[in-house]
Amino acid sequence: MDAETLTRQLVDGPVATPDPASDNADALERELAWLATLLDHRLTHYFKSNNDNPSSSSEGVIDFSRLPPPQLGNSHFGHFIDQHHLSAEERLVLILTLTPYIRPQLFDVLLTKNQDTNRGFTEFGGHLGNQHGGFLPTVETALFLYAGDNLAQRFQLLCSLGREGRLIRQGIIYINETSPNEPWPSSALQLDRALIEHLTSGSHYRPEFGVEFPARRIQTRLSWEHLVLSHATLEQLDEIRHWSLYGDQLLDDWGMRDKLSPGFISLFYGPPGTGKTLSACLLGKYCQRDVYKVDLSMMVSKYIGETEKNLAKIFDAAEHRQWILFFDEADALFGKRTKVDDSRDRYANQEISFLLQRIEEFSGVVILASNFKSNIDDAFLRRFQSVVRFAMPKVNERLRIWQNAFSSQVTLEAGLKLEKVAEKHDISGGTIMNVVRFASLRALARKEKQIRHEDIEEGIRREFLKEGRKL
Repeated sequence: MDAETLTRQLVDGPVATPDPASDNADALERELAWLATLLDHRLTHYFKSNNDNPSSSSEGVIDFSRLPPPQLGNSHFGHFIDQHHLSAEERLVLILTLTPYIRPQLFDVLLTKNQDTNRGFTEFGGHLGNQHGGFLPTVETALFLYAGDNLAQRFQLLCSLGREGRLIRQGIIYINETSPNEPWPSSALQLDRALIEHLTSGSHYRPEFGVEFPARRIQTRLSWEHLVLSHATLEQLDEIRHWSLYGDQLLDDWGMRDKLSPGFISLFYGPPGTGKTLSACLLGKYCQRDVYKVDLSMMVSKYIGETEKNLAKIFDAAEHRQWILFFDEADALFGKRTKVDDSRDRYANQEISFLLQRIEEFSGVVILASNFKSNIDDAFLRRFQSVVRFAMPKVNERLRIWQNAFSSQVTLEAGLKLEKVAEKHDISGGTIMNVVRFASLRALARKEKQIRHEDIEEGIRREFLKEGRKL
């Protein structure tokens, strides 16, 4: 601590340490107070109008120049508002949707019963949950609060809450649509749990892997220097990395969004163990993006239409979070398309077409992995931005992998020449690491820190047996 700071603390007291959680809570308190004011304004005028003249309409759209949203300062919530350039109307819908999670009692006034019908006011919208005891807002609630009975303004807000509206398109608000036989405005307004976590605590919630979300986050502790690949392959990986870092600048600052697709699609192909998954993890690590591996065994359903729904869950969650989606063994969905012999084949091809459309519209990076390029339909390949070959490592590349594979705490047995091992055995990097695991565990079992040549050979023999090869 310098002398100036020490002197200032002696005079003024300790300097307050910024508290992000407290700042965010204060920002949300101001936003909730603004919503309470709007709600009180709407209800006061609504009941006054109906009492004075039952045939009159309630006041039209809220005048945000007289009831402006608050300044939120340095907070997670405020940064989110600024980042997405949300208008006052959009902020109203956002805080309306967030309120049941943080201040549910604010909506208790909307549970008031209509004395004429002895039931809730239809115009307030809303619904009751299975366990939640309070009022849950719907699209109708937002329409009533914003526009009252003004049809023109209601239609305007309906458009902004439609599929092409920014709140929906950017995945900020979700509409839990009702039965097709019921009015669409009765659909519930919802937020993704990840966004709720971010807006309230600033944390980054990640969905759990399971049937409802068949994708798993993958990562690595290794660095780019551990990736032993040919120069040509590394250059192609750099292209993906450059897109991740500068793609938005190219599309927006250079005005190329109307000329280029919003994302980047790449095929990684080559034998198992050649670094396809590790490369995807490292791209995410160095571009500061989460990488999610899609489990195709859970994704593909025997029921027509279910695969499309499962895929939609993944892409909806990944959109605008800058995730990298990694489809391993992509042949299952991206292989040669089925000859149309019956209606099931036709629906299967329709699902593949839907998938291709979602991938092309996805604003992030999609990586498909396959053992063989020839397994992928040529119609898909023409639409990819890059096709990256992961070849079996050459002798010098295998040597580098062997040299970097062992723990720094072990020594090699006298006479164990990694140069000869690398030259003798044509195996992948993944296979080498399996052998290193086997030999290291053998050493630990002997209470030693020395790697023996016989254990290396035995480990290689076991790997060859797994692959059906002869040593």
